Amino acid sequence: MPSVTDRYDPLDAQILRDPYPVLAGLRASEPVFWHQGMQSWALTRYADCVRVLRGHDTFARDPRRTGSTVPEPSLSVQTLDPPQQSRIRSLFMTALRAQDLSALEARARRLVLGRLDAWAGAGPFDVMAEVAVPLSVAVVADLLGVEPPPYAEFAEVSDAIMRSMDGGLDPSLVEPGRIARQRLSELVDGWFTASYRPGLLERARQAGPGADPMVRLYVKNTARVMFQGGYSTMAAAVGNAVAVLLARPDVLERMRDAALLATGVDELVRFDGPVQGTTRVAVRACRIGGVEVAAGQKVVPLFAAANRDPDAFCGADRLVLERTPNRHLGYGWGPHACIGTTVAQAGLRALITALNEHPARLVAAGDGVRRRTATMRVYQTLPALLRL
Repeated sequence: MPSVTDRYDPLDAQILRDPYPVLAGLRASEPVFWHQGMQSWALTRYADCVRVLRGHDTFARDPRRTGSTVPEPSLSVQTLDPPQQSRIRSLFMTALRAQDLSALEARARRLVLGRLDAWAGAGPFDVMAEVAVPLSVAVVADLLGVEPPPYAEFAEVSDAIMRSMDGGLDPSLVEPGRIARQRLSELVDGWFTASYRPGLLERARQAGPGADPMVRLYVKNTARVMFQGGYSTMAAAVGNAVAVLLARPDVLERMRDAALLATGVDELVRFDGPVQGTTRVAVRACRIGGVEVAAGQKVVPLFAAANRDPDAFCGADRLVLERTPNRHLGYGWGPHACIGTTVAQAGLRALITALNEHPARLVAAGDGVRRRTATMRVYQTLPALLRL
């Protein structure tokens, strides 16, 4: 009988295509299991995942709480735990609330329409390269108030960073990721010496004048994390959403309804979201899902499994555009939930609105190819064409 690790290899081609049947089987038979490759306890039930994400007293995001060291460039709002995290997160959330997201959404919609105009009637194109990447870079740069880097160049850097998150499964990915992080740090350093456009970064900088050096370090590192994480998550979400819409044209048509657009963007993320999971470390021995977890062991809440848990979502394997409430884990949960959730929602609304406004009809032009990465569920290529 194959081990759980054999049955759930997140880099296996079949899992990359469709992880949900395997995750459903594990959730039913062994909802908390030890994964040898990840050296972690993997969680598949929604309730267990939420417990870990909420329980920062027991489950640490900050490795220093269990005796590990963290290089200074990695200290950000996503690494720190409360209460140390609280000031930085509050600073960025306050700055985010001051942004005009309706204007950002309108600019994003115009960008998508422009990309669609360029390809209408022109033959097959790659949705990832021509829509997902430009939209995601532009939206996150717009939010932060910085000049967007060249799309393809930044996508290359981001992809190397994202792949390196699977370094535990493939050590060859670690060094390219380190080099890419250095390139990204150089880009972010330039933002802090250049003149600012209006945006979240300038607001955050103004909110903390005279802050101690560590706070300034956290702000800079958080800006880097927001740009990289915001871009990679949104690009993956755009690709996954478009793949669903290509397979189900009726879904796009129904989302002309403003109410279904509002709830539907969250349902698309629940149904086939980008982020597959996250990692915490138990700071003390505990029991979860009937399993004893020792102090110092890692636990991995698998969002892809939790978001299809029938105990949490009625008709969990169906796309229900009107689903509400929809407390999915696509943007995380608790103190480390995605700061830019509302921005991601605005970007997806802009995408879908533009697809419905454009006179050409988007249709599939072949099968998409999934990128070989466990951390993020993302297309490498997604061919489509626009029929006039």
